[in-house]
Amino acid sequence: MATRVLGTLTIGQAPRADVVPIIDRHVPAEVRRIHRGVLDGLTRAEIAARYAAEPGEAALITRLHDGDAVELSRRMRDGVQTALGALEAEGCDVILLLCTGTFTGLESRKAWLVEPDHIIPGVVAGLIERRQLGIIVPIAGQIVSEAEKWRPLARPPRFATASPYDADNDAVLRAGRDLHAEGAEAILLDCIGFTERHRAALNPLGLPVILSNAVVAKAVGELFGG
Repeated sequence: MATRVLGTLTIGQAPRADVVPIIDRHVPAEVRRIHRGVLDGLTRAEIAARYAAEPGEAALITRLHDGDAVELSRRMRDGVQTALGALEAEGCDVILLLCTGTFTGLESRKAWLVEPDHIIPGVVAGLIERRQLGIIVPIAGQIVSEAEKWRPLARPPRFATASPYDADNDAVLRAGRDLHAEGAEAILLDCIGFTERHRAALNPLGLPVILSNAVVAKAVGELFGG
């Protein structure tokens, strides 16, 4: 039987040392992994020239190899599509996009393409039902730019902002406390960069905390029988 292959595609630089352990927890070990990034091999100057977000633009945020965060324009959609094609050419059976942001019209010819924004809203809506959800996003502009994807929720969510790429967890806890004060009964960390340390930082609130990357990693694991 041929070895099955999982490709992951970050909008930043691969591999994502913060996210890969979560994927590995849920995808069978015998599945071969190929990790790629849209910004692989690019200098900071090249990244800025191609993909820097304009002032006021609805940006995305990701992490570079050195751990620094960078905000990117949604013009990078074509770069994402090109990288998806390259992963498919490498023989990937499933390709997981490591970004919870919304991209329009991405496609693959044969591989299963797993886009988190197609999975997370429906799963979370089913879990939450009529309870009040609080969502922590990494940059304030995404409260508006990503609002449409939350239409499956029975109640409009409450939002707060904190970056997963800050060195400490204080901002995440402050954001969680703000959401709790606004009536949140559960919190979703809506960025691939949020990890177990951020979930742990919210433990004092005593609320369920949902990790976006864990949701999609579990879904991908199901495709491989994990």
